[in-house]
Amino acid sequence: MSSHLNKIGFFSSLFARERERERNFLSFVLACLSRTFSTGKYKGQRLIEVGSGPTIHSIISACEYFQEIVLSDFADNNRKEIVKWLKNEEGCFDWNPIIQHVCAIEGKRPFDVEVNLRQRVKQVLKCDVRLENPFHPHNIDPAECVITSLCLEAACKDLETYRKALRGVATLVRPGGILVMVGVLGQTFYYVNEKRFSCLILSKTNIESILENLGFTIHEFNILPAQDRKKIVSDFQAVFHLVALKSATYTCDG
Repeated sequence: MSSHLNKIGFFSSLFARERERERNFLSFVLACLSRTFSTGKYKGQRLIEVGSGPTIHSIISACEYFQEIVLSDFADNNRKEIVKWLKNEEGCFDWNPIIQHVCAIEGKRPFDVEVNLRQRVKQVLKCDVRLENPFHPHNIDPAECVITSLCLEAACKDLETYRKALRGVATLVRPGGILVMVGVLGQTFYYVNEKRFSCLILSKTNIESILENLGFTIHEFNILPAQDRKKIVSDFQAVFHLVALKSATYTCDG
């Protein structure tokens, strides 16, 4: 199962002049995540990211405010890539340009942030969003914050599967906690190394309706429309970032 875009290839050329579309995409996502987390408004004991891919960019702004961070992905190679970076092994992906970019926004020292990242990621687990418990056979205590980025729409074949997957992710958020999502709207395909993959077409209305039925109140729904229509690598219409608060009284009724 291809659970996300080819993030390593994507990030390796983020700031190249010829990759203007990807650079705008990343700048938008990093700026949104910075606004969400850098004030310390959202904090707690645990943060879980579902479908990290081989990346750590989603937790850069958040790592200072959570004592334990759990990263996860379906693909063995992606989890190995994360562990390789956490251990600072030879040949690991260089995240310094991205960390420096975020630190420039937030006025922080890159060295301090990098230390925090490596110290606070406690587990890198296998996850499968198609399961009722994405971490089966492990049982993970719900977290104050759950992040999922560029994962569910690639892993789910239809809207009902997406609804069930999001329901499983929602169980990982403790009552009163937040769900942070990054994804694409209106996308039907994307390419990874010249291989074409399908993607579930999502709308803002789809996502809002599902989250509201799961007991969430959406506090932010930010959208960046696609800057061009070349549709060579993918045909997404927009990228989105949202923050949703789970009701303190919501209980799953099965």
